[in-house]
Amino acid sequence: MGNSWRQTDKQLYFPKGVAQLTLPATNYIALTGVGDPNQPAFSDDIQTLYPLAYAIRALLKNADDPYVYSVYPLEGVWTTTDGSRGANLNKAALAYRLMIKQPDQVTPAIFAEAQAIAMAKKGLPKLKAVTFEQLPKAEVVQAIHVGSFDTESETFAQMDAYLTAHQLRRVPIIADYWHREVYLSDFRRVAAAKRKTLLRYRIEI
Repeated sequence: MGNSWRQTDKQLYFPKGVAQLTLPATNYIALTGVGDPNQPAFSDDIQTLYPLAYAIRALLKNADDPYVYSVYPLEGVWTTTDGSRGANLNKAALAYRLMIKQPDQVTPAIFAEAQAIAMAKKGLPKLKAVTFEQLPKAEVVQAIHVGSFDTESETFAQMDAYLTAHQLRRVPIIADYWHREVYLSDFRRVAAAKRKTLLRYRIEI
């Protein structure tokens, strides 16, 4: 079965209530997009990342020094191009960067080989736009939201209260993206009321 993030990284993905912790520097494959996530373009972006993630997994599994693991969950960092938020959020103005975490064993060379394999097999035009990058170590506050994406504000309010109580200041995750979502449930298959989404803020150290 190999390494499963649900077992090896419980502290990172399954906090109890609102929690603060340090995330290590982490490798990702990433694809940037703009627009309403309910539209087909968003689904196309997701379907672009997963074949590449599985191609990388296959290369590591069949390497001279094999490494077997479960593919990590989809993540997204979010902002808006027009400053809208909360009840006034304009979904068409959402800007996002979809990401899937990669093991430390993945190198730029392995990424490039997997990207070529995925492009040959799938022919997805957006595969060329996927990048391999590393996010630096970061201090974060996080909590799991259970339910529809439209009710995430309830969990964000709890996180905001934690920041206030502990005199912490929120800073962008990367660039102008202000929060991260880790999709612990497959939102394409799990009913909205049962979805589990890990929400993260980055905080100033």
